[in-house]
Amino acid sequence: MQLLCGDKTLDLTRPCVMGVLNVTPDSFSDGGRFFDVGRAVEHAHRMVEQGALIIDVGGESTRPGAPAVDTEDELRRVLPVIRAVALKLPVPVSVDTFKPDVMRAAVDEGATLINDVRALQSPGALAAAASTRTAICLMHMQGEPRTMQIEPHYDDVVAEVREFLKRRLEECVRGGIRRERIVIDPGFGFGKTLQHNLSLLNGLQQLCELGVPVLAGLSRKAMLGTILGKPADQRLYGSLALATVAVLKGARIIRAHDVAETVDVVKVAAAMLEGG
Repeated sequence: MQLLCGDKTLDLTRPCVMGVLNVTPDSFSDGGRFFDVGRAVEHAHRMVEQGALIIDVGGESTRPGAPAVDTEDELRRVLPVIRAVALKLPVPVSVDTFKPDVMRAAVDEGATLINDVRALQSPGALAAAASTRTAICLMHMQGEPRTMQIEPHYDDVVAEVREFLKRRLEECVRGGIRRERIVIDPGFGFGKTLQHNLSLLNGLQQLCELGVPVLAGLSRKAMLGTILGKPADQRLYGSLALATVAVLKGARIIRAHDVAETVDVVKVAAAMLEGG
């Protein structure tokens, strides 16, 4: 399985790790640590040295209750980092945004993957993405980031998330985006309770049946806070456990803050699959 990312091709025969690079002052896990461009680029280098095959740059926090960021502020945050990382590192650079203007500008600076929590549903987003050669990650989210965790409800979370992603996948293909450029993400923690998240993880193979790579973003999520009773910076081992399960259930990309440790568990889980 391969993912076409602009002028790069990502081999997903074995699952890989996407390193998280938040250039925000208020991300739930590492807000402010990499707000400086120099520190952000150093961290990207470190993650690639540790085995990350994608760097995901985000300039707006989507944690519950986070304030909105206007387009100009988001551009000021992400573009210098994307430019420097794309110039200096050989891996695909992803931009975590739902804004069409940010998508276009980021691609111009070297981004080769668009990671959209709204699955290209914002006005103009699908057209903006289709006009590029980048890969696209379509994520499911119930509601809006500011209010998504207020009593989310599903009759059958796996079936409903699968159907949503199937519709978005088909819409993107009709809009001119090749399937070989598309990744899907069930959106763990985005309008889901703990039970919804666990059900989705158990049913991840049903999403894999859609025939495109599945990305799982479980690192340091609030669901681990509920299970473990620990703050975000103490959820490493729980994150690794969830990453292992996700690979065994079919995920091809694991989005993670703790890259070195996650690369190790992904390799072991992948070896288990191959050995089986």
